[in-house]
Amino acid sequence: MFTEQAWEQRYSSRPSVWSGRPNPQLVAEATGLPPGRALDVGSGEGADAVWLARRGWQVTAVDISRVALERAAAHAEDAGVADRVEWIHADVREQPPVEAGYDLVNAQFMHLPGDERDVLFARLAAAVAVGGTLLIVGHHPWDLRTSINRMHLPEMMYTAEDAAAVLDPAGWDVRAEARPRTVVDPQGREVTIHDAVLVARRRS
Repeated sequence: MFTEQAWEQRYSSRPSVWSGRPNPQLVAEATGLPPGRALDVGSGEGADAVWLARRGWQVTAVDISRVALERAAAHAEDAGVADRVEWIHADVREQPPVEAGYDLVNAQFMHLPGDERDVLFARLAAAVAVGGTLLIVGHHPWDLRTSINRMHLPEMMYTAEDAAAVLDPAGWDVRAEARPRTVVDPQGREVTIHDAVLVARRRS
């Protein structure tokens, strides 16, 4: 489920996989930030990257799926921001981003086995420039108690505190939260889920 082939199959199986809307925690955290250089990791069909580009960010968007990147590039073209987004086909587990290269690093719902996840998050933290922001959002383990069907195995869920464990407290200002939001489950019922949200500003 973590291979390029698996993601290509998933994206190829339907015309679109995601809603086309930016992730709500990105909107909540980035709306007030001055635009600069952003790295969108696991960019999928491009909703977050396009949202950032529309607000003046210069975005590097990385995904493991060529199909997703083709859709994302078309989305950016339709939105008139193609010149503000660079689309990169890569697996960041094998091709780490440039260190200290970005004012915002955005990683939404990247669920991997624990050791792999820690290595990835440490690399993403290293990509944040001094004064920049690291935003990591995941499905909180509390969601396993709800009627929402999570594809991920329980050990791949994480808290914001888990994500923050890769950061040196001396170099970061950290907020780690479980944020509730309302969604509709497969039976059509409204339920409350929680996002694990790590927002960290790099001091040094």
